[in-house]
Amino acid sequence: MRKLLVCVSAAALLVAGCGQSGGSSEGGSGGGGGAAQVNAEQVTPEALKAAVTDERVKRFYEGRGWAAVWSGDKAAELTAALGDAQTHAINPDSYLKNAKEGASAAEREAGLTLAALDYAQALSSGVVDPAKLFEVYEVKRNQVDVVAGLGQAVESGGVRAWLAGLAPQDEEYKALQQAYAGYAKQAAGEQRQAIPAGDKIERGDKDPRVPAIAAALRANGYLASSEQAAPEAGDGKIVGKAKAAQPKQAATAPSTTFTAAMAEGVKKVQADYGIKADGVIGNATIEALNTGARERARILAVNLERRRWLERAPAQTRIDVNTAAAELYYVRDGQLANRRNVVVGQPEWETPALSSPIVRLVANPPWNIPDSIAEEEIKPKGAAYMAKENISLENGRLVQKGGPKSALGLVKFDMTNKHAIYLHDTPAKALFGTTDRHSSHGCVRVQDAVGFARLLAKDEGQLEAFDKGLATNKETSISLPQQIPVRLLYHSAYFDAGKVVFRTDPYAWDDKVAQAMGLPGQIRPRVATHVADVGP
Repeated sequence: MRKLLVCVSAAALLVAGCGQSGGSSEGGSGGGGGAAQVNAEQVTPEALKAAVTDERVKRFYEGRGWAAVWSGDKAAELTAALGDAQTHAINPDSYLKNAKEGASAAEREAGLTLAALDYAQALSSGVVDPAKLFEVYEVKRNQVDVVAGLGQAVESGGVRAWLAGLAPQDEEYKALQQAYAGYAKQAAGEQRQAIPAGDKIERGDKDPRVPAIAAALRANGYLASSEQAAPEAGDGKIVGKAKAAQPKQAATAPSTTFTAAMAEGVKKVQADYGIKADGVIGNATIEALNTGARERARILAVNLERRRWLERAPAQTRIDVNTAAAELYYVRDGQLANRRNVVVGQPEWETPALSSPIVRLVANPPWNIPDSIAEEEIKPKGAAYMAKENISLENGRLVQKGGPKSALGLVKFDMTNKHAIYLHDTPAKALFGTTDRHSSHGCVRVQDAVGFARLLAKDEGQLEAFDKGLATNKETSISLPQQIPVRLLYHSAYFDAGKVVFRTDPYAWDDKVAQAMGLPGQIRPRVATHVADVGP
């Protein structure tokens, strides 16, 4: 697999067709040290108007009286800025297709402006449009007038700085950038084969996959390079590291025994991927081990893109749910106030990416069962089952009575969106302790939901009202004085406790984004998930 980015010099790409340094061709560079050059004297307003086809480029030149831009220092700045693209895991190639060899000076001038605007758009709001990529993507996007911004940057001589400032500037984005650079470099010399799935492997077990597991652990820094798999002895037991005491003999196959040191390394992998850190090799851990430097660089490129989609200044008080990791983060006045596990949609019932505020808490909520779940999963179980679960027909629709055994538990965090997605309690508490928490029909089940509701109610001055409503054992709505924004996001790599961690890709959304960005690579295998129960 080739590198994620075609790390061709931006200068070389821009110079293509512009003549040699000091030359006198139509678009020859004027001694810009390899920077793109367009001879402004050869670009008439009439020729430039004829060359422009993009409305944004037209608006840019209208603001300049159709004067050419890309000569001298400005050309050098744009060249340098496009050279920075790889640090954002962005391929500059596509931005330069209109500044190609054989084009006229006016066409190259217009092409370079289009390249600058497209690259600015990529940095400010993403290379691809998620709303066109996903059936539902309703998270608030970052909005920048790149035409006006480029015009100001050209006048001030700060094109490169302006472009750099369009990308997210927060600590997490920079950490992902740094990790991406490291893995992309490491991937250049990486040669490894995927470890096949199979039976579980525990400490002391023998398995032919162990040497490949050890190699994967060493390659990603989870096992010291000195910790080699010992060769197999005649009796099949571990012979240890005392090589000096053994007579020289022909090389033997590496040990297939899963050692204590390997198990400790596996625990670190599992912790980084949100898998139960027990040191036992299962298929979820195999997936994580198969994520080598190339795959990690690709995952990081996708997650850098996701962060470029987002508004740069989200609400200081909000709830973010990472559906890839199945975790919830409550931010209050800009500080993380609470973090807890959640259960989110299983594949085929994915929790969508959207922004939607919590407007009220509902104590003892009934569940108005969606028709699809009613027809496919509840009615076939018969009247006895429905009676046992307090489900009855009301106004032509199945409704489950509120209470601790209700699928909504004791509290619903009512949100306003057309997709009937909300946060809620659940009687299925055991799922919060599992590694893979993608088991719902799309809504978000919150660990200790009553405790979380009381926390929100207290912060909003409604704790007494909520406790009273809960005590009635009847459906009671408690409106919040201020709506609490909720963002349902999907981040499979993120910054946590001072380091970048990875998660699996249960919805296969990493691959969808990577393919749209033109990033080659192996499609990540999906780990089998729980089958959803009857709850939302």
